[in-house]
Amino acid sequence: MTGDIVERTVQAIVTEILNSPHRGRPAKTIFFGGGTPTYLDETQLLRVFDAVVRVHPPLDDAEITSEANPGTVDTPKFKAMRSAGFNRISLGAQSFLDSDLITLGRVHRSGEIERAVGAARDAGFESLNLDLMFALPSQSFRGWQNNLTRALDLSPEHLSLYCLTIEPNTAYYKLHLRGQLDLPDDEQQVAMYDECFERTAEAGYRQYEISNFAKPDFECRHNLCYWNAEEYAGYGPGAVGAIETDLGRVRYTNLKHPDGYCSAVEQGLPLPFETEILDQATLRVERIMLGLRLNSGLPIQDLHLPSAALTKLEDRDWIEQADEVVRLTSTGRHFCSEVALELI
Repeated sequence: MTGDIVERTVQAIVTEILNSPHRGRPAKTIFFGGGTPTYLDETQLLRVFDAVVRVHPPLDDAEITSEANPGTVDTPKFKAMRSAGFNRISLGAQSFLDSDLITLGRVHRSGEIERAVGAARDAGFESLNLDLMFALPSQSFRGWQNNLTRALDLSPEHLSLYCLTIEPNTAYYKLHLRGQLDLPDDEQQVAMYDECFERTAEAGYRQYEISNFAKPDFECRHNLCYWNAEEYAGYGPGAVGAIETDLGRVRYTNLKHPDGYCSAVEQGLPLPFETEILDQATLRVERIMLGLRLNSGLPIQDLHLPSAALTKLEDRDWIEQADEVVRLTSTGRHFCSEVALELI
């Protein structure tokens, strides 16, 4: 997104926030994501930030994160963000191999990851996450090991380690259908995933969610809000929110195309193109699907988990039960979706 639409979108987001029906509700976490917020210049980014904190005053210990692309940041921008109140950075590293980054269509190169980490540290950020992906096209087990080594050498407080997902209607999906995508097989993917546990544990990280590892007290509190099915407000094109109302929990999704979103804001039209009232049955399903990903597990009685299914899954060594809580085993983490379907 370039040209006049960038400034127009920034102004529309600020307007949406300032007119929020949720004004005055304090924020325990704030997360700038949904792309590359740091693509904006620091003035634009901080205008949006100022609107957020005016409408949702942060609690004293609020976690305030911005995603960042290593190719769109520098020390001055990070210093401006840190001075404004951001206290956590999530860098979309993805890989330390340039050929992987080219394949993924990323704008940065591997050397810029170390530079961005250094810039964040110089700016005073003491909470840093790196996103990495495994099971990439043509990626070897040794290549993934090297990625983990380079990430751990940078000593971030948090690591998000995700397996590549082939989404429908993407370039990868079409190549995959034609048999033109050289992906690691299931056995290799399992080995790559299991390598995450061993290497992060040796380095002092604790896995707290299927794909997330943190040093003590550095878990991502914002994402825990999602996984624990709490309320959250979303602003901007394509933003999603889930808020309690007199009708119950309502989830909404804003218009996605920047031009359509801006026009709706400018004309005072409704911004969500989709809303859904989440009944108790739906909330239960989502709590199971999301909460099962957490190492803290699911409360058996609160969610009325079926005993027959629990016994069946325990016999497969996919779950373990203790103190009225069910958790995935190390084997079960490879079958999270299957376990969730049995428990629903």
